[in-house]
Amino acid sequence: MPLAIGTKAPDFALKTKNAEGLKEIRLSENFGKKNTVLLFVPLAFTGVCTDELCSVSGGLSDYQGLNAEVYGISVDSPFALEAWAQKAGITIPLLSDLNKGTAKAYDVYLENLGGLGIGDTAARAAFVIGKDGVVAYSEQTPTPKDLPDFAAVKAALAKLQ
Repeated sequence: MPLAIGTKAPDFALKTKNAEGLKEIRLSENFGKKNTVLLFVPLAFTGVCTDELCSVSGGLSDYQGLNAEVYGISVDSPFALEAWAQKAGITIPLLSDLNKGTAKAYDVYLENLGGLGIGDTAARAAFVIGKDGVVAYSEQTPTPKDLPDFAAVKAALAKLQ
């Protein structure tokens, strides 16, 4: 079960990579300023994950209009995530949870990627975290092939305004 609504969101310090180099992103940097949407995805360069993050990137203004910063989080390295973003046209920051600590802290750690035998990842999940650092929306999809309910994500953000 993913972290419950009303829970204080665990802070993290995860790396992202872009043209400027490696950068550390801390969730707490948004506290008091912006709401945050965390989208956990199992693996870079996979069809469903690419579709999800390209779709969110294409509608980023919807989230910005709700005073939200959106991050994708994957267990892939920051270097692989940068290559994926460039190839697929993903514009949201992609954060590397290579040691899987953040997936575990949010209770979305998925052992053995649903029995496929290719390793442990994060489950597909979405969280909305208010400026106060409290989880306002929490969803883990039934399977890695299912997408989060983005209408519910946006509704949760709208309630925080």
